[in-house]
Amino acid sequence: MAEQMQDIKRRIKSINSTERITNAMKLVSAAKLRRAKAIYEHSKLYLDRIIESIDEAFDNGQKVPKELILGSRQMKTSCYVIITSSTGLCGSFNGNVIREAEATIRRKSREAVLVDIGSKGREYFERRGYDVIIEHDPPADTVDYEEVKKLARPLFEKYMSGEIDEIVLVYTSYVNTLKQEVVRKRVLPVDISERNVRSSNINVIEYEPSVNEVFRYLVSKYMEMTLYSAVIESATCEHAARRQAMENANDNASDMLKLLMTEYNRARQSQITNEIIEIVSGSEALN
Repeated sequence: MAEQMQDIKRRIKSINSTERITNAMKLVSAAKLRRAKAIYEHSKLYLDRIIESIDEAFDNGQKVPKELILGSRQMKTSCYVIITSSTGLCGSFNGNVIREAEATIRRKSREAVLVDIGSKGREYFERRGYDVIIEHDPPADTVDYEEVKKLARPLFEKYMSGEIDEIVLVYTSYVNTLKQEVVRKRVLPVDISERNVRSSNINVIEYEPSVNEVFRYLVSKYMEMTLYSAVIESATCEHAARRQAMENANDNASDMLKLLMTEYNRARQSQITNEIIEIVSGSEALN
């Protein structure tokens, strides 16, 4: 009985230690989430407006260079830009993105090359023999716009040169603090058939120095903005997922402590009862 009580006490001590760690990590994640969410919300309106403005240039399908339009080339190689975290303890955050990316690659059954932002995704796909052409291991919340430009520009050049025929983003979209969803977004080529023309003046636009030069510049900026928007949104989702995971772990630790304390008290009560029985039995034997 004493040995059982010692074992329970050791487990209680271990779980108490774990609970303190998960509680501290929950507080840290909550602070990081507030900061990341503020950056995301502050940037979202600005980035969305710029992306929408650039996007409007595609309303006149007759002017758009054919290499930027879906269906203008045979789809031989797809490039997937996969955004994960570089650290763990964030629940199913990384697993959801990896599963979605892998399922999409298998479903399209064409040659695939990867751009991995976040070491968790890179490590997973490298172990399985995927071709990772660009990688960026530092956490998404440390990636600034200049770093995004260094990632987006060579990717755009590969598309324009015909090395890759499609660029698809796979990342986590922020819905609210408790809900995040994995999304796929094709950046290039653009599907003109799905567009709703919003302006009646698009035919009078003049392009200088040339249509190709203007669109090359606009699409390059469009890629940079879209990728940067996805990176800061993914960073917000990562901190939200980690805070939720640590809160769940903390709650589970509390529940386990309650069960162990109940078990310990029962064992202790049983030991006291046995001792009382032994004392009473000894007293009766003396009489």
